[in-house]
Amino acid sequence: MRSKKKDIKKSNIFQLILGLAIIVLVNIIGYYVFTRFDLTSEKRFTLSEPTIKMLKDLDDIVFFEVYLEGDFPAGFKRLKRETKEMLDQFRAYSDNIQYEFINPSSGTDPKERDEVYRRLMERGLNPTDLQVKTKDGSTKQIIFPGAIVTYKSKELPLELLISQMGVPPEEVLNNSIQNLEFNIANTIRKLSVEQRPKIAFIEGHGELGVLETADIVNALREYYSVGRVKIDGKLNSLTERKAIDSIQTSIRIKYDAIIIAKPDSTFSEKDKFIIDQFIMRGGKVLWLIDPVFTSMDSIRFSDATVGIINEINLDDQLFNYGVRLNTNLIMDINALPIPLKTGEMGGAPQIDFFPWYYFPVINPLLDHPIVKNLNAIKTEFISSIDTIQKKGIDKTILLTTSQYSRTVNTPVFISLEILNKEPDKRLYNKKNIPVAVLLEGEFESLYENRVPPEIKDNKDIGFVELSKPTKMIVVADGDIIKNQVRYSGERPMPYPLGYDRYTGHTFGNKEFILNAMNYLVDESGLISIRSRELKLRLLDRTKINENRLFWQLFNTLLPVILIMAFASVMFVIRKRKYSKPLKS
Repeated sequence: MRSKKKDIKKSNIFQLILGLAIIVLVNIIGYYVFTRFDLTSEKRFTLSEPTIKMLKDLDDIVFFEVYLEGDFPAGFKRLKRETKEMLDQFRAYSDNIQYEFINPSSGTDPKERDEVYRRLMERGLNPTDLQVKTKDGSTKQIIFPGAIVTYKSKELPLELLISQMGVPPEEVLNNSIQNLEFNIANTIRKLSVEQRPKIAFIEGHGELGVLETADIVNALREYYSVGRVKIDGKLNSLTERKAIDSIQTSIRIKYDAIIIAKPDSTFSEKDKFIIDQFIMRGGKVLWLIDPVFTSMDSIRFSDATVGIINEINLDDQLFNYGVRLNTNLIMDINALPIPLKTGEMGGAPQIDFFPWYYFPVINPLLDHPIVKNLNAIKTEFISSIDTIQKKGIDKTILLTTSQYSRTVNTPVFISLEILNKEPDKRLYNKKNIPVAVLLEGEFESLYENRVPPEIKDNKDIGFVELSKPTKMIVVADGDIIKNQVRYSGERPMPYPLGYDRYTGHTFGNKEFILNAMNYLVDESGLISIRSRELKLRLLDRTKINENRLFWQLFNTLLPVILIMAFASVMFVIRKRKYSKPLKS
């Protein structure tokens, strides 16, 4: 009997030592060989390969000051928890990721808190006002759902809460959480990139000027080296000849991408040829074209104007690449309001806002990474786009109008009289009219077998008939990239792109342009993260309120009962096993 007890004791000690040895061995292996197991259906705890590669290439500390500490409502607590978990995932792949959660409202002195708020706004973070319910009613709370990210000597703000017009708060939070990996990784990329891709705004055909594109240029400079170039028939304006060795040379593109923003003058065949050959050598293009020429300036003086075809000689080139810009204007009931004087009272003008159907507000609904979860986009005098069947070209519609749209062909008589009566919804019966399209593939040159005579004899052309795999985006509205300008004061000041000074709303135009350029130019693949989807699993608040006591008892008592039941069963089994008399 004693011998049996000794054997049992030795067996238990051996099992304990073996278990400890296995734990130590697993930890040693885990220290040298890193791996994670994500059992969620949408792989929410798995970082993308572009993110992992970027994290492993970091050579210095990236520090996050996250201002999501404090007593928040449940939704913002969830955002805080998800942000911490995401940063922990980043840190699992790189020791250079460090963070701290800070409560900007921790000070008891109101002046001190206001000073902290002011410094955070100066550093680029935007505050959010919350109405928090208390026992005595409700109180106003200011929070900064964002972070300040520093790397070496550089610093950038990171907005963790994505604003979206007309979207329920729960969905806004879920979309913000879906984009956490992209937003954090994208901020690190902006801080750590050393060699920036080069992009250029084309000039010389009445395109938007420096002041009208000032805000988007500043935003693009966080990612790229941005310039302006006037083609003016110069063959080397977009390309250059570089030496391969002491004998051979090759023609290469100077820029990774070009932006053609709202031209209003004719492109010469030579300029078109230069752009065509830029594309053939792998260059990317963001086309922002107005097929119809009209302006609100005329309406301000006469209450009416006419929209006519914008003759800029690009139709055949775009058609050759796979799209047709229609010479019409879209009217949409989902439109941007404009201010109009409706009378006077006490000598002061009375201003009311009316939806201007020629300014459709586009709500991106597609899952493509360029437009997914974007805020609404404002447009002005936008036209429709048709895609053309072209071999080897993939076409993706990026933006469409609402389900209450119509088109009117040129010449269009545009009058403020339409605001005096309700729209006839029977006329607005076209749904989801395409207004922006992405083209990807190998494009055929427009000038195959017809090189312009003035450059035909030039031996340095290096004509290419079929492009390398490349991309372009075509938008039938040049104003989508144009910021409003304030002309009062000593000098003109540009408003942020997407901000409407009349309504005070900020639309998603800037994010759309940035995403478009990131998709065209960025070789890291970070933009693909935006197509990731996390399922929204919200509790049924009605059932919670009706059955609150039941679920509280269920969640509190059931685990205890299960543990006690398991312990009782194990006690009975052990008693039966070890209470039997041992045979001698």
